[in-house]
Amino acid sequence: MSLRQYEYALAVAEEGSVTAAAERLHVAQPSVSQQIRGLERELGVRLFVRTPTGLVPTTVGRAFLREAEVAVTASRRARATARAGAEDLVGELVVAVQMGFGTRRLPRALGELRRRYPRLEITVFEEPSAGELDRLCRRGALDFALMAACDRTPSDAHRLGDEELVVVLGEGHPLLGSERVELAGLKGEPWVRFDRDSTLDAVLVEVVRDHGLTPATAARVSQAATAVRWAAEGLGVTLLPASAVPPGHEHVVRPVRPALHRPVIAVLRQDAGPAEKTLLDLLRNEEWPGSAPETVPISRNS
Repeated sequence: MSLRQYEYALAVAEEGSVTAAAERLHVAQPSVSQQIRGLERELGVRLFVRTPTGLVPTTVGRAFLREAEVAVTASRRARATARAGAEDLVGELVVAVQMGFGTRRLPRALGELRRRYPRLEITVFEEPSAGELDRLCRRGALDFALMAACDRTPSDAHRLGDEELVVVLGEGHPLLGSERVELAGLKGEPWVRFDRDSTLDAVLVEVVRDHGLTPATAARVSQAATAVRWAAEGLGVTLLPASAVPPGHEHVVRPVRPALHRPVIAVLRQDAGPAEKTLLDLLRNEEWPGSAPETVPISRNS
């Protein structure tokens, strides 16, 4: 088996067809088909089945592809590290951010990273689920992650600072006349909530229950910006980190009393390279509310 076969199999899984995978890889279609057949012969299993919508991985194929992804990512990192010079960092950096945590500061840091290393390819995505983000970190599928809490060791978990939690109210809501909103004053309000397995919904549930409130659900959404827009329209109130509020909605946002904060944790892969370490330094140089010790042990109960 070879890494090239792994890359071909991953491309077929993502594209759903050999033809599309070959076009993406800039190789001939027969070459991809031959490599997939050879891989299946060597493994003694079928990796894909043909359906009306295209090729899809079998159960065994999905398990194999998860490990293949880790191997291909590790290979790219090794090549990038070997080729990295003081002024010529190349390769791929995969960054995940827990929705709403570090949203305002990460783009500036990534912009500076790209200006320093224009040949560095950066992939960024939001992952709302804390469990899934932690699983991706442990599998080695991520180079760098920003999250609200984690079970990592001090050597790869770095507290950058805090995010203040704010409430978003509807246009004309009477509580907009206050500089800070008493949480007790939200009793009886309907809530715009997030997906059940998301960190933001877990934070909201924890906060309202700690203050004797019942989060009656008016709607559930997947994106922070959607929650803010719907709350502003009067569908219900919502609670989220201040940096997740999109521009243009500041007038319907209020901090709460008692003030609420959640830590922002940067987690680097265990064999972090120069790109990850540079990004960590850039984020440390950003202005963060609260204290930011260099490296601290963090638990989900913190």
